[in-house]
Amino acid sequence: MEKGLSMTTIEDFTSQYGLVEKIDAFGYLDYLKNNPDAPRKHGKVVLVTADTPLKASRGEGKTTTTIALIDALNKRGIDAAAVLRQPSMGITAAGSKGGASGGGKASLTHPELIDWGLCGEMGAIEAAQNLLVSFAEKAVDEGRLDDILVPRVSEVPSRSLRSIAVDYGKGDVKEKVVLTPTCELMQIVVLSRSMDEIAERVSKMIAGTKDGKAVTFGEFVDLWRITGILADAVKPAKTETINGSPVYVHGGPFANVSIGIPTLVSVEMACALHDVVIVEAGYGTDAGAQKWLDIACREFGAQWPSAAVVVTRASTWRDDPELAWRYPFHVERLEKLDIPTFPLVNLWDGEDDQIPSLKETAAKLEFRDPIIGNLYRDGGEALAPQLDAFVDVLEHGSMPAQPHSHKGMSVIENVKWVAENAYGVPAERVLLKDGFIASRDEAVKLCESAGISLADLALVAVKSPATMTDNDRAPEDERTVTLKKVEVHAGAGLVHVNLTTSLTTPMPKIV
Repeated sequence: MEKGLSMTTIEDFTSQYGLVEKIDAFGYLDYLKNNPDAPRKHGKVVLVTADTPLKASRGEGKTTTTIALIDALNKRGIDAAAVLRQPSMGITAAGSKGGASGGGKASLTHPELIDWGLCGEMGAIEAAQNLLVSFAEKAVDEGRLDDILVPRVSEVPSRSLRSIAVDYGKGDVKEKVVLTPTCELMQIVVLSRSMDEIAERVSKMIAGTKDGKAVTFGEFVDLWRITGILADAVKPAKTETINGSPVYVHGGPFANVSIGIPTLVSVEMACALHDVVIVEAGYGTDAGAQKWLDIACREFGAQWPSAAVVVTRASTWRDDPELAWRYPFHVERLEKLDIPTFPLVNLWDGEDDQIPSLKETAAKLEFRDPIIGNLYRDGGEALAPQLDAFVDVLEHGSMPAQPHSHKGMSVIENVKWVAENAYGVPAERVLLKDGFIASRDEAVKLCESAGISLADLALVAVKSPATMTDNDRAPEDERTVTLKKVEVHAGAGLVHVNLTTSLTTPMPKIV
């Protein structure tokens, strides 16, 4: 380096944004790519996932665990950070969940910024997606489109928006409104590694059809109008735990009706800055974790986890005999994928006396030694003494290899693979609801008219977050998975298949 020139660091790509900082992750990763000798780390990914919750609106404590875990690792002298998704105000503010910033001694600073969308990314994605729909409406007026296939989005729940049409009495063009985290543009931001890739993917989004053939936004929209709106949305927000551990918050897709993972660039950036990166995937192992492994890793080149933590509550794990099979299934599934998997029981007040029996149950199931603690009350201090085996895996395990892709598999074959591996339902008990084949065939034709193959799109399983099969309480040899309909997100490179009890209503139930 020439004398007088300063070294480029992450601070050169960081700017203040209110009470937090925003990082130009695209710029930083591009700098590392163009400067292979620049200092960087090669952090290992740890996946934090959970048991399937007893109720869709109830969390098992993944965020609280994630925060406590990085605090505990840093307390032990290990450079650890976490990557979280920003929650939707339609869920956190409307009362379905209390928030997504941890709790008690395992909390983030300024949780209101995370829970109330003040970092700007949700609002920017909402504005950009709605602008695309406005362009599509104009295209209908101009005769470019016969219908509109991209929904408007909103962060404010309103059941009045579940079924709408524009031009009542004239065109009667049907539209729908969904929550921002479910939209295709959110998926594009999560999966893209540059603004150029975002622009390319937006251009491939199918706006609607004309004479039965797909019409993409790239055919009639100036894409700079969209990418300009997203300038701040593509920058992760640099916050921290109340104990000073670094946390990056970026992206926010739901795990039941979308991909349920943080942005790939935020994880890759964190891996360049830290030795261990905790990635929290939404809902249970059958939801967000399945999608991190089978979408992010298999199809989009994300790092395979070096370890996993499966969070549960004592009540979820043991108090419902008909559903007791689910937690062991999740732990064993990840172990079979050569991912060292550590069970973690997140205790509530009054449950400390259950620790001996919980350890005894885990031993009978031949689990690794469980990590147990009241993380709300004790935070990372509860975990630090219990992490010897966990740290040993991270320090002595090799970096995992890249898994094989499922591209080229038919949609039905791919769903059957997921059903067997992620839900424990064999291929012969994957059922097709009346109308599914017609929906699949329509999706095939739509893709063909857009010049793509349905088999080359990554599979998104759209299902209830509270159940793995059509009926989790049925005996093992009677459990089924029913396929209902297919939806194409060509720009994101995804195909959605609705199955089991799909929660696809555009707005959440207010509880």
